[in-house]
Amino acid sequence: MTQQTEKVFSPYQVFMIAILAFIQFTVILDFMVLSPLGAILMPTLKITTSQFGFVVSAYAFSAGASGLLAAGFADKFDRKKFLLFFYVGFIIGTALCAMASNYHFLLFARIFTGIFGGVIGSVGFAIISDIFKLEVRGRVMGFVQMAFAASQVLGLPIGLLLANSFDWHAPFWMIVGVSIIVGVVIFLKMKPVTEHLKIQSDSNAFQHLAKTISEPHYLRAFIGTILLSTGGFMLMPFGSAYGTNNLGLKLEELPIMYGVTGIFSIIFGPMIGKLSDRLGKFNTFFIGSVISMILVGIYTQLGITPLWVIIILNVILFTGISARMISSSALMTAIPSMKDRGAFMSINSSIQQISGGVASFVAGLIVVQRPDGILDHYDMLGYTVIGSMLVAIGLIYWVDLYIKKREASKSLEELKV
Repeated sequence: MTQQTEKVFSPYQVFMIAILAFIQFTVILDFMVLSPLGAILMPTLKITTSQFGFVVSAYAFSAGASGLLAAGFADKFDRKKFLLFFYVGFIIGTALCAMASNYHFLLFARIFTGIFGGVIGSVGFAIISDIFKLEVRGRVMGFVQMAFAASQVLGLPIGLLLANSFDWHAPFWMIVGVSIIVGVVIFLKMKPVTEHLKIQSDSNAFQHLAKTISEPHYLRAFIGTILLSTGGFMLMPFGSAYGTNNLGLKLEELPIMYGVTGIFSIIFGPMIGKLSDRLGKFNTFFIGSVISMILVGIYTQLGITPLWVIIILNVILFTGISARMISSSALMTAIPSMKDRGAFMSINSSIQQISGGVASFVAGLIVVQRPDGILDHYDMLGYTVIGSMLVAIGLIYWVDLYIKKREASKSLEELKV
């Protein structure tokens, strides 16, 4: 951490940023590792592109369902205990993935993992909302979202090397080992997070869920989340297959591509977070969206391409994606009131997972693999993603406007008092 970061955050806050980043690292890696393993899994398990798409989306659907069920209870417990419960379940599910021997076992394991893994991110965002002020949440998200890049720099290359050296089960065992260490640290070092319990109403879990879902301001944010989920879930599952078959990459070049891209993402993540706090979260989101749309349009049209060109395009693309993720995540944490944070984040995560699952499944139906391995219609996915990004800009603009008006209203009330 830099000297400036130490001045902005207390030592415990720095610890919490680190532990939340590690949690995100393991959960994101568990999901992302399937994408580069696709080139190995499809021929090994003798499954089609649609079956592989369903393996990816099965996690998302189960994560979405469990998030909705957990939403009503999310604000009823100490967030530390809530987090530990679901993280232990996630570790067990990942271990089941490591033991899978066929398509149906793997499908079951992904569903089980999704039930627990899908709730973890939402609990983390609720904790961020409880511990950090809105003015610095861009920076917090910048560091936490480094987990996305770190999973590329460390996780995916190591996972692919393990898969190439042993078999495709090895990366999941690696995730289990790292997750156990993180879980022990959470249990021993993290303080209880219970401030939200002081303002809870007497409504039961289902009433709390229904009230949160029906809040008009929350609904618009949920629609924005649906659109934000489309891009990654559509392009990512077939990224490695597209790279090896359409772009001409070798399997051993995939760790290089993911690794270099991730290194730059780790460097840019905190910078983007800081920029979003200074320049404005919507402005950062808009710039990131424009960059992403241009690069998606280029990338999905490519044929055989040199590795260095693919790396440059990936670095720019993921910079744009990081700008969108960091700024939109920071904005989403500002929408719910304290008493609704857990429920809102759980529902938001569920919607993200379910819409992402639909996107993965639809992508598996759109993309067709020829007998020679070439993927057809990948450009159609690009057009769909670009369209969703355009609409998302409008919805995130509304979210930003709503938050600014609410904060201005609070300031006026405080001045009157």
